[in-house]
Amino acid sequence: MDKASELESAILERAANLADEYRRRASRSRDNILGDAHEHLHLREEREVLVAKSKAERTYRRAVQANELKLSAQMDRLRWELVQCVHDRLAVRFQELMKKREPYLEFLKALLLRGVSEIKAPILVVELNRQDHEALEPQWTSFVGDTLPDRDIQLGPECQDCLGGLLIRTPDNRLRIDNTFEGRLRRLEPRVLEAIVEHLLPQTPEDSFRVRL
Repeated sequence: MDKASELESAILERAANLADEYRRRASRSRDNILGDAHEHLHLREEREVLVAKSKAERTYRRAVQANELKLSAQMDRLRWELVQCVHDRLAVRFQELMKKREPYLEFLKALLLRGVSEIKAPILVVELNRQDHEALEPQWTSFVGDTLPDRDIQLGPECQDCLGGLLIRTPDNRLRIDNTFEGRLRRLEPRVLEAIVEHLLPQTPEDSFRVRL
């Protein structure tokens, strides 16, 4: 083989080797690019999944909180309606007491004693509802004499618009003790409601925590 042929063979071999080398490099570059692209796509998919999960969790939490608030409002309304129902029954129980005449008269005497002890005046006037006024007017002297023999307690001509009980006042109406059912209930309203709630709706730890907040 002459020199020209050897040189040509060497050049062709070198060219073939370079072509193989560049092909391998290109293959590696392609694999790297594809790998990077796959990794970026995978990371992007993961980010999108995480974002979607986060949005779904926020939406779920909002829905749960909304339902909890709605349920809490409904429970509070039901609790209050139950408390009001018991509160309204107080009038019914008082009417039942009034039907038992002797115990009710003793109750009126106790209210009278309590009220008179708080007003130091020589003459006092007592006002009752119409039913009690008509029942006690014929026996007023003995009724008061048995209870407060040393005090001048007069039965007023006016009748109170009340369920029961009595109102005690001075003749000039400057001092008054309202011991009617309605008057006492107004004064005791906070304690009455508190007692109803305590006995009817015992607090759970969550309720106590909410109250402290």
